Amino acid sequence: MNNKIIIYQVFTRLFGNDNNHCIHNGNIQENGCGKMADFTNQTLKEIKKLGATHIWYTGIIEHATQTDYRQYNIRPDHPAVVKGKAGSPYAIKDYYDIDPDLAKDVPGRMKEFEDLVDRSHENNLKVIMDFVPNHVARQYHSDAQPDGSIDLGANDDDTLAFSPYNNFYYIPGHDLHAQFDMKAGADSSYHEKPAKATGNDRFDPYPTINDWYETIKLNYGIDYLNGGSKHFNPTPDTWLKMLDVLLFWSSKGVDGFRCDMAEMVPVEFWEWVIPQVKDIYPDIIFIAEVYNPHEYKNYLFRGKFDYLYDKVGLYDTLRNVMCGYESAKAITRSWQSLNGIEKRMLNFLENHDEQRIASNFFAGNAQKGIPAFIVTACMNTNPVMVYFGQELGEPGMDNEGFSGCDGRTTIFDYWSVNSIRQWRNGGYFGSKALTKEQKSLRDMYQRILTICNNEKAISEGEFFDLMYANENGWRFNEHKQYVFLRKHEKELLLIAVNFDSTPVDIAINIPSHAFDFLRIPPLETCVATDLLTGKKENICCLPYKATDISIDKYNGKVLKISL
Repeated sequence: MNNKIIIYQVFTRLFGNDNNHCIHNGNIQENGCGKMADFTNQTLKEIKKLGATHIWYTGIIEHATQTDYRQYNIRPDHPAVVKGKAGSPYAIKDYYDIDPDLAKDVPGRMKEFEDLVDRSHENNLKVIMDFVPNHVARQYHSDAQPDGSIDLGANDDDTLAFSPYNNFYYIPGHDLHAQFDMKAGADSSYHEKPAKATGNDRFDPYPTINDWYETIKLNYGIDYLNGGSKHFNPTPDTWLKMLDVLLFWSSKGVDGFRCDMAEMVPVEFWEWVIPQVKDIYPDIIFIAEVYNPHEYKNYLFRGKFDYLYDKVGLYDTLRNVMCGYESAKAITRSWQSLNGIEKRMLNFLENHDEQRIASNFFAGNAQKGIPAFIVTACMNTNPVMVYFGQELGEPGMDNEGFSGCDGRTTIFDYWSVNSIRQWRNGGYFGSKALTKEQKSLRDMYQRILTICNNEKAISEGEFFDLMYANENGWRFNEHKQYVFLRKHEKELLLIAVNFDSTPVDIAINIPSHAFDFLRIPPLETCVATDLLTGKKENICCLPYKATDISIDKYNGKVLKISL
């Protein structure tokens, strides 16, 4: 059986923090910090039981922070170029080191990471980590890189705005004049001369608070100031350094990389680097964070990525359907727009960049996410991802500090996530501390993901969208319901969801083309089992007669029929 990839994303520093009295903008002493050691065997077993096949430990690599680790020979960062007290995990400070915040024993932090990888594997969870190739922290310095290697920028000629031999882009003759407080409570202002280009492709010395001001852009051999001319021969030095980074972490037993802002790095680099890594580690997977649909096939087929984010397609569509801004018919248009690459897309409803479903900025109610999650998890064989706390209805409405109250779980601050804290400490894993609603939601997520794991019709089977045959139905609202079929050999799944706020009795038309395409025999009456509840019901499965089913509000059914 081909397993469906189910990724459980955790923000590592927040997951194990049990402090229930965190203060706004608090430091690590005041608010505490979760550790890699918090992912115990029991914790990992529960994550596995939820249905995960992979765990993405977000924020593992050492990044810029306002916490002082000088006693461990780690250079401090100027607070003006660190977002939040904890710092952004995407402002990498040392590609070869582990974030000291995450270690119980800071000098032994790499060993703790290696133990974490081993524990994950022992519990049948594969490990994904971030690879951040486009930018690094403004004060990048590696004190852990292998002997004989040269630090990023060490041999740069900073009198040149661009050189294919440089690792960074420069603004010669100019100091950095950021358009915000360059002192940020420090004894002196942050100084950078010559200024380096900012991570979000800002090639002047005046980044603002809305830019990725805490980062600097890496140079992959493209001269952006002269029409984007490409200088890839000889191989740019940055390419060689990034290959070394990927091979270093692959050697630690990592099973996959989620590649941050992959489309801001030339596809030629990915075309060059991924096959080299896979030549040594053939089972490793590469997931690209991309947002431009016009570049999807380029990064898949030329860039050699295994999977891409489906953010601007299915995520945005389902979000709009859940919030009542768009018809459920748009789901069909969304997958059709992918033109055959839908099996190569990573589906999700939450991640560290997006607002929580239950937040006031999104749906305001985690229950509204259930029909969308059934769709995103079950409509194809491609991977699906859950963000920690999503399965508990985490609202993400805390005002943590730099992040503010924005419906997201902070990635910049020291904080504790209430729903995860309740789940971890509730007699064990939530049986006492969770509310009835939280337990019900988590049970539903577990049932959906278990179906993904157990049913070959989901992990391997064919897909047939039934929406075209159900438009303008007198007992089917195509704006609020979505319905499709999955089939493998003698097993058929009829999957229907209801985005409406009221229960519905619907009549589903299954066209004759579906019977021909999926090789389904007509069934006058058959016993179907709803895999979400275990309940059986008698239905018909005919090309000339509608199939009657009822669905509760914000819910769905996965009806299994043995042919």
